[in-house]
Amino acid sequence: MNTTLYGIPNCDSVKKARKWLEQNNLPYTFHDYRKDGLDKTLLDSFLENIEWTDLINKRSTSFRQLTAEQKENLSAETVIALFIAFPTLIKRPLLRHNNHYQLGFNIDTYQTLFSL
Repeated sequence: MNTTLYGIPNCDSVKKARKWLEQNNLPYTFHDYRKDGLDKTLLDSFLENIEWTDLINKRSTSFRQLTAEQKENLSAETVIALFIAFPTLIKRPLLRHNNHYQLGFNIDTYQTLFSL
């Protein structure tokens, strides 16, 4: 089983996902965007599986702090540099289980994904 949970450790949704995975004895690797880094290669793998418009967290403080110009010029090309500069722009958590990517934490979705 190849499972990675991406996010930041102090995010409430990430905490819930980690707790659920641990309570269900599901092995996973946690990738902390701040400690473990975020680069174009990793982002490209995300964007091959998730639309950038779904990946961007428009409710985040980081998004609200973008300039009007940055917000107006958002595109698949510009968003990579912004994600690298501001990892909290990415919706959390992002779970990669085998070749399936799941944004956010929902118990029912996780149960289905792991066939519990």
